[in-house]
Amino acid sequence: MIAKLKGLVDSLGEDWVIIDVGGVGYLVYASRRTLSQLPATGDPVTLMIETHVREDHIHLFGFTTERERAWFRLLQTVQGVGARVALGILSVLDADALSQAIAVQDKTAVSRANGVGPKLAQRIVNELKDKAAGLAVPAGKPGGAPAPAMAGNDAAVADAVSALTNLGYKPAEAFAAVSRARQALDGTADVGALIRAGLKELGKELAH
Repeated sequence: MIAKLKGLVDSLGEDWVIIDVGGVGYLVYASRRTLSQLPATGDPVTLMIETHVREDHIHLFGFTTERERAWFRLLQTVQGVGARVALGILSVLDADALSQAIAVQDKTAVSRANGVGPKLAQRIVNELKDKAAGLAVPAGKPGGAPAPAMAGNDAAVADAVSALTNLGYKPAEAFAAVSRARQALDGTADVGALIRAGLKELGKELAH
């Protein structure tokens, strides 16, 4: 089972790249976002690989980060999402944007991907809301709560989620509440404002 490839960029296509590893060319399918991040032809590259073995083929899917590969796997746990659809979603949303879209139940963002209609987008955000927290919130510091890896590496958001989880809220709930608060505050709030707004969001959830 191939888990990683390290070689030279040989050639590129719309949804694939050939990696030359010691004179052997490996055809690797990837999202448009991943392909746009690759170096020029002839330059060295390392990709994380997900190998799909079927009766009639073996396909390799490549990712620049372990987190992107983890999202690729998680997306396919939803009925109706295969490898191609998962790559389509990762083509329009990076890992941070996808985490936030699912946290705030933004099916419109997910439906921008090719092959994803409104019903499938709704199913994705519904089914992955709790599971996504594990990818959005990496392991925290000793004695502290996990912190989310959001766009821009926002330390204020991470601290706000940490504070809410220390108050007893589940990481997925805290992450979703702070994400909604961050959107409402246009992404400019400090930690204190995010905590207060996050608590209000959590209060709304309990009221329903």
